[in-house]
Amino acid sequence: MNKIFLTFDLEEFDIPEEFGQTVDFQTKMRMSYEGMEKVLALFRKYQVKTTIFCTACYAENNVEQIKRIVAEGHEIASHGYYHSAFEVDDLRKSREKLMEISGQKVTGFRMPRLQPVSYSELQKAGYQYDSSMNPTFLPGRYNHLDKPRTVYKLPEITILPTSVTPIGRIPLFWLGFKNYPAWYFQFAAKRCLKKDGYLSLYFHPWEFCDLSAYQLPTYVKRIDNDKLLKRLENLILALQSPENQFSTIDSFLISS
Repeated sequence: MNKIFLTFDLEEFDIPEEFGQTVDFQTKMRMSYEGMEKVLALFRKYQVKTTIFCTACYAENNVEQIKRIVAEGHEIASHGYYHSAFEVDDLRKSREKLMEISGQKVTGFRMPRLQPVSYSELQKAGYQYDSSMNPTFLPGRYNHLDKPRTVYKLPEITILPTSVTPIGRIPLFWLGFKNYPAWYFQFAAKRCLKKDGYLSLYFHPWEFCDLSAYQLPTYVKRIDNDKLLKRLENLILALQSPENQFSTIDSFLISS
């Protein structure tokens, strides 16, 4: 059966700070909390299970929500301790804090902004897989055209890349979901799913809130709030079939 991972990076809403704006801590928490609640309601409606990469900072300030996420059958993985700051020891500390709060074993990691991370340090911190690899070229961000396009194992850890198209390596990530025509994103997602046997996408809960008050580039806030939530619902409907299953990453890797 084909597996679908609609993963979310549950973090402090700090993207306006990348563009010179200040966001108070309460707003950083509120935007992600409210967006996550919308997504969780949609997942309950369609019985979708998934992996949520969460910062320890967010989890410490939203314990009740994290416990509900786990109770509803989703996987909690680490997104570091803070979204905009990193020290190597955060790998261990974030994993321990997330396990303490969630009561769930934490096996996966995703580096904020998909930046490089030491695989040996991940192994030492107790992780079994990393999902920080986007095997494509994004100007100003990274060039990973030399990396495998699908899941692969290293001596230290298993790597589950974000899905890109088989031809051209067009990235199927959150910005593509907003900016590609909906019909094309669905078509490309289905092609990846058929070719690879799984589909790994990622989004942010704050995208599903009203971003109009923030001076963000058009490509970031072109579609947001309930309009984007409807686009996500349509994607779920397009991917639903007896041959496809919405799944957590951890359960997929254990059974592989």
